[in-house]
Amino acid sequence: MTDSRADRRDDTRQRTSPVTFYRQVVAELRKVVWPTQEQLVTYFIVTLVFVAFFMVLVSALDLAFGELVFEIFTRGES
Repeated sequence: MTDSRADRRDDTRQRTSPVTFYRQVVAELRKVVWPTQEQLVTYFIVTLVFVAFFMVLVSALDLAFGELVFEIFTRGES
């Protein structure tokens, strides 16, 4: 079994400067295929519908379980 601390000491890679890091980030971002405006609007609408549906679903389940628990604990009372 190897000691991970020893592996780190043996690692001869040097840290990059912040300027080099920034240049590498910009170079990677240039490779990204960005969505068109039409795709962006479509994704936005789909996301809103998805979130709204689950908000309604969770709210309905919360209301139903709340009513059920209330009914269980107040069954014998008038």
